[in-house]
Amino acid sequence: MRGTGAVAGALLLVLAAAGCTTAARPGGLAPTVTSAPPSASASGSVDTHGWSSKRLKGAAGKHTGVTRTAKPTVLNGLVGAVFTRNADGDHFCTASVVDSAGLNLIVTAAHCVWDPKLGQRSDLVFVPGYRSGDTPSGVWPLLAVTVDDGWKSGADPDVDVAFAVVQAQNGQQVQQVLGANKLGVNRGYQVPVRVTGYPGSSDVPITCSNTTTEQSPTQLRIDCPDYTGGTSGSPWVTDFDPNTRTGTVVGVIGGYQEGGDSPDTSYSSYFGDRVQALYDRATG
Repeated sequence: MRGTGAVAGALLLVLAAAGCTTAARPGGLAPTVTSAPPSASASGSVDTHGWSSKRLKGAAGKHTGVTRTAKPTVLNGLVGAVFTRNADGDHFCTASVVDSAGLNLIVTAAHCVWDPKLGQRSDLVFVPGYRSGDTPSGVWPLLAVTVDDGWKSGADPDVDVAFAVVQAQNGQQVQQVLGANKLGVNRGYQVPVRVTGYPGSSDVPITCSNTTTEQSPTQLRIDCPDYTGGTSGSPWVTDFDPNTRTGTVVGVIGGYQEGGDSPDTSYSSYFGDRVQALYDRATG
């Protein structure tokens, strides 16, 4: 779940390089760090195996992206807020259009649309390009949701991904109206991406660019500030094509901790063979 914890994740990578060990603590809190007793430098700052406090802070924040309000571009128009029933209530997740033969598919996080205890969430709608109450590209009800059996049975964070078919509006499918990003699988762990989504506390989307890193063999992470609740399902888009003004989705906010306990670090299930199989089911 998204929360307001400290950015412990970035420090863990630095501390590991410094020869420290960590012990997990319950409840998703920051881990306890243990190491040899630190020594004080001439300036009075603590030094751990050559890593001063100043150096640790610098390394932890070195690769953080800059978050801005997303402009109403064609690419950002493929991203929308997810509501229950209609666009009058609170939006609680994000989704985006992904290329499909049926021209009617969106991708989001599994936990946005399917509760392993209760089943598929009902009365969901996708509102692409939503801004301050305006629905410039319409309101698209979700007709069918596809999630991995591992998510259905046990909320497996490695498949916190869902594809959903949306209902045609005025005789047109959503991809005919907006276009679509491609699906990218097995693209590796270090990929430059742009993440765009809707915080629950805002009526305009935010966006941030950075390079992903490996959280684990089945999880990606990215450091971008202010991605609070509501941004689950936000697409991670790479390979922007200026001719088509679309890109390739290689992740969505979700996975580990259902997207992250800190608004400054987000996660995604790795888009590999299982996500490809899920997409094939959704489009088959």
